Amino acid sequence: MNIYVVMKRTFDTEEKISIQNGKISEDSAEFIINPYDEYAIEEALKLRDKHGGEVTVVTIGEEEAEKELRTALAMGADKAVLIDEEELEEGDEFSTTAILSAYFKEKDVDIILAGNVTVDGGSGQVGPRLAEELGISIVTTITKLTIEENKAVIERDAEGDIETVETTLPLLVTCQQGLNEPRYPSLPGIMKAKKKPLEKLELDDLDIDEEDVEAKTKVLDRFLPPVKGDGKVLDGEIPQQVKELASLLVTEAKVI
Repeated sequence: MNIYVVMKRTFDTEEKISIQNGKISEDSAEFIINPYDEYAIEEALKLRDKHGGEVTVVTIGEEEAEKELRTALAMGADKAVLIDEEELEEGDEFSTTAILSAYFKEKDVDIILAGNVTVDGGSGQVGPRLAEELGISIVTTITKLTIEENKAVIERDAEGDIETVETTLPLLVTCQQGLNEPRYPSLPGIMKAKKKPLEKLELDDLDIDEEDVEAKTKVLDRFLPPVKGDGKVLDGEIPQQVKELASLLVTEAKVI
């Protein structure tokens, strides 16, 4: 099987994040593989181990993203591809989809796996957009995947319920928590990753003109949520607490 994973380098939401001039400061942020993409990588490895073939992890980013690609290779992926977007001043979901579709249009794809969302943008648009551009089936928020020959049986999260979908390859799926438990890179895996192929491409290599993939949207500002103040403990009997709470919601919180 020709198995591909679309991966993104994102900041670690468990680390302290600071913003300078409307942008996340890379000096203070710790970067990792987007957590939802880890489920996609793990599922890709399981498919390869069962059906044979190769797992190729693809990301769009700058040179720093090589670290996360090496992590994916250490997990067990066979190949990695870094598409350098340094020439692009600002990108969005349209830009990402246009670049990825240019890469995949010449590839013989059986299945593409991606995270359901990214923790930095959270739009969940790239997977469906890419499938539309490639003219292949798309199933989102999957929690179980079974492939036999050319048929896939998939369970997906449907707002708290489970929906079962049957479709055929080629196919793109987006993965979320509950699908599997991503493995940690082993020491032998880390050593092997250093020798595995990591291909670096530029937009010119994909016959892409910068103006053709310019962002269709513009970010006006980024800011951290306001710091929470100290809470209040209400004293007295329940009726008195209720009366005081109602008063605070009107005079201080101004929500009623």
